[in-house]
Amino acid sequence: MSIFSDDGPTGRGSFSTDLSNGNNSNVDQELQDFLMLEKQKAQFNAQIHEFNDFCWEKCFNDKPKSKLDTKTETCLNNCVDRFIDVSLLITNRFAMSLQKGGKM
Repeated sequence: MSIFSDDGPTGRGSFSTDLSNGNNSNVDQELQDFLMLEKQKAQFNAQIHEFNDFCWEKCFNDKPKSKLDTKTETCLNNCVDRFIDVSLLITNRFAMSLQKGGKM
């Protein structure tokens, strides 16, 4: 059940009093799901910006042209692939060390 309703004289919707009826566990779960999704989106965007910053500096020596040449495109692809590989390697090693009870 949604906490918002579309009825009312203004037609803009109003905040319902369903929270006082004990239905807030559904609202809490929906809010947690929404926040988790937004957090994942933000992490994804941050990762894209990190790829851009690192790989741009590595692959572009001069002012970029209107079209990517093969060499630059290959460099960008390889750079992002290696960046992902290293990120996964670090994440996996950290997870394994946590499972073994080691501290980093």
